[in-house]
Amino acid sequence: MKIENTWCPGCGNFGVLESMKRVIKELGQKNVVLVSDIGCNSKIVDYLDVSSLNSLHGRPIPTASGVKMANPKLKVIVFTGDGGSLNEGISHLIHAAKKNTDITVIMHNNRLFALTTGQYTAASPKGFKSKSTPYGSIEEPLNPLGLMKASKASFIGRTYSSKIDYTKDMIIEAVNHKGFSFVEILQPCPSFFDTFKFYNERVYEAPRNEKLINEWDYINESKIPLGVFYKEERPTYEDEI
Repeated sequence: MKIENTWCPGCGNFGVLESMKRVIKELGQKNVVLVSDIGCNSKIVDYLDVSSLNSLHGRPIPTASGVKMANPKLKVIVFTGDGGSLNEGISHLIHAAKKNTDITVIMHNNRLFALTTGQYTAASPKGFKSKSTPYGSIEEPLNPLGLMKASKASFIGRTYSSKIDYTKDMIIEAVNHKGFSFVEILQPCPSFFDTFKFYNERVYEAPRNEKLINEWDYINESKIPLGVFYKEERPTYEDEI
């Protein structure tokens, strides 16, 4: 069935979609289940011919955990945004990482609530002006990779939506990792926070180094490393059960 794509022209999600098409082609449709949040990021499941389940806002991680527990043979991938995972669903994100639940969480980070037209999130830069912060946000942004390291996630990586093959390779590595995998995708929103130029000038592909998790603190305009920064093999939650 053909479904009309409703993303804004130029949205970074188009790059993520193309990466995921290549991921699914390599992994196989029958082995993959997608669980989505609410938001522009989560519309991606509508455009992929794979079994999927749309969850409540901030709740795709416990939903995905249930799918994995019911059928451990499945490769379960969560699509969420910075709002859904770092605001409404932050407790689910932390506990799934701590338990080492064997799912892959792909966080599309455009640093705002895009579907509801641009309100700030826990990842928005200080001073960010939006409908909810017309004079600029007074909060410092959260470093999701640092949060995941502190929460004992066993796979932590960052990529950029414009790097399609690089993103594809990282997602496949994350999905094949046995344990909780967290992949942050820097994904510009040209309608409400166009960061394409900002990222194009700063991102670089880095070697594996845990210290790089904190090289960019989401505050300073430093270089931004991409890569798998941390990977650890340990028993999963499903193994222990």
